[in-house]
Amino acid sequence: MPSRKPYPSDVSDEEWALVAPYLTLLPEDAGQREHSLREVFNGLRYVVKTGAPWRWMPHDLPPWAAVYQQAQRWLAAGCFEALAEDLRAVLRLAAGRKAQPSAAILDSRTLRSSPESGTRAGHDGAKRKKGSKLHLAVDTLGHLLALHVTPPAPTTVPRWRPWPRRCRPPPGRA
Repeated sequence: MPSRKPYPSDVSDEEWALVAPYLTLLPEDAGQREHSLREVFNGLRYVVKTGAPWRWMPHDLPPWAAVYQQAQRWLAAGCFEALAEDLRAVLRLAAGRKAQPSAAILDSRTLRSSPESGTRAGHDGAKRKKGSKLHLAVDTLGHLLALHVTPPAPTTVPRWRPWPRRCRPPPGRA
């Protein structure tokens, strides 16, 4: 545990026991590791929960660059996707359902942009909002299956792309 006063965003022991296997890309005693993996994850949670810019991370957490670089490694390795998929399967089994969903619900919405969004934001003519379009696929229990963010189209034409291979229905069930 850290020798600092904990932040509300810090991971609990139970949460860490769940996520640590997904986040460990190298052994904990790897020579190039300067900061505890748990503290790096706490730094990431701080930025996500508070919405603070990376460079505004408190000085008693690992340096922002170390947290940012490790977060990029986790994203590239698919750590969070694997965790979400396994959690969804566990929650579905606990609800008495099959681990893999047989149906999906598709929806989209426009998220209002901030001035920092720059050219990423577009104008959704149908909803008269400037921002980004968020496309979601959830199972019948509301658990996330897929997420895609695009600039909004001036019309209401759907912006869905073909399903990723892992989300496609089994042959014969389409």
